[in-house]
Amino acid sequence: MRFGTDGVRGPANSELTPEFALRFGRAAARAIDVPRWFIVRDTRRSGPMLAAAVGAGLASEGAEVVDVGVATTPVGALLARPTDTAAVVVSASHNPWQDNGLKLFGPGGHKLSDHAQVRIEETLAVLDGTTPSLDPAAVGEIIEGAGLVSHYADAVVEAVGSSAQALAGLHVVLDCGHGAASAIAPGIFRRLGARVTSQHVSPNGRNINKGVGSTDPAPLAAEVVASGADLGLAFDGDADRVIAVDESGAIVDGDRLLCLFALDMSARGLLAHNTLVVTVMSNLGLHRAMTAKGVTVEVTAVGDRHVLEAMSAAGFSLGGEQSGHLIFSDLATTGDGILAGALLCDLIVRSNGSLSSIAGQVMHRVPQVLVNTPTSIRPDDPAADLAELIASLQSRLGEDGRILVRSSGTEPLVRVMVEALDVENARQIADELTSAVLSRYGAGPAS
Repeated sequence: MRFGTDGVRGPANSELTPEFALRFGRAAARAIDVPRWFIVRDTRRSGPMLAAAVGAGLASEGAEVVDVGVATTPVGALLARPTDTAAVVVSASHNPWQDNGLKLFGPGGHKLSDHAQVRIEETLAVLDGTTPSLDPAAVGEIIEGAGLVSHYADAVVEAVGSSAQALAGLHVVLDCGHGAASAIAPGIFRRLGARVTSQHVSPNGRNINKGVGSTDPAPLAAEVVASGADLGLAFDGDADRVIAVDESGAIVDGDRLLCLFALDMSARGLLAHNTLVVTVMSNLGLHRAMTAKGVTVEVTAVGDRHVLEAMSAAGFSLGGEQSGHLIFSDLATTGDGILAGALLCDLIVRSNGSLSSIAGQVMHRVPQVLVNTPTSIRPDDPAADLAELIASLQSRLGEDGRILVRSSGTEPLVRVMVEALDVENARQIADELTSAVLSRYGAGPAS
């Protein structure tokens, strides 16, 4: 297994085995020289198994391991901020329960650079069942650290403001997706004074992300309308992303949220270099909206790790993805759905309006067609392989459209995205590209 867009990910117990997790822990300890490691996990059935295995690998290399238990990815990032600590997050984020993953935060709370990932992969390659054990006296200790989650809750509350009732009068519905946010998010919003209705907060190991959460906000939208709430917030399995729903049940995705925050921060002088960082997946409408308001947009490859790298390199303060990863670099070192949701609620309170009134006109979305095509092989660069066809189709669209073809970093898929002012034209071009993908690479089992 190799690093993808966000760590190592695959079907638990078949590709991502306990044996691999143990070797991964040993390799991480050798590549990142810190004395203390934190482990957090989401609510998948395979989580305890893999957390135990990766913890054993870390401890076998002499590290002290703190098992935090079920917590969100941002909790892991926060705990890794000191210079002498690092963290492993056992999660497959928005994927089905059968999958799991291992992602790392190095000292400072940042995801690993490409160089560090290569170093771990090289170390993994030389670790196998014949690797000799170390000195028994050098075994590290594994201790429990469930209470550490409170530090994260305090940080979110502090980020919103000093008032203990900053969100008083606001009714918010939280869809925790039966994931890691289930035991964390409701308490934070109640501390901030909001009236909270929670749904999908009963994880059983197999229901994480299943028709709920940020990947399927329809149940949230229905509950917001039925309960007369001001808004809803949907998190994915590890709560590093959020999708919002306004009081009418309309979805407010990551692009629209980024526009809202960019304009608010710009007006308050908090948007560093007056620049927003997004990935190539962000809608053309976002670019047009930001240009009209004088906000510069920087574009990176897909993955919040790439957004973070661009933000860190140039000192930008806001970035994210259409999928709901929102990064406030002055407050956090990774995408954080709970933090972003709390800040959105604060923005609504300060605006004296509704989410629909402030989000409705912030950008005009250009119709976008996205087709995920399972293939028999995972091509490295399908855009290069299909460059001639893509160039021809792009010429038909002109400046009023955009084409993106790429391999998924987490699943055996080729993703085709087409934007055009005419949605039927976008669908037709997406169909042509999808046919070309299947013709070149063959259909995968889920096609």
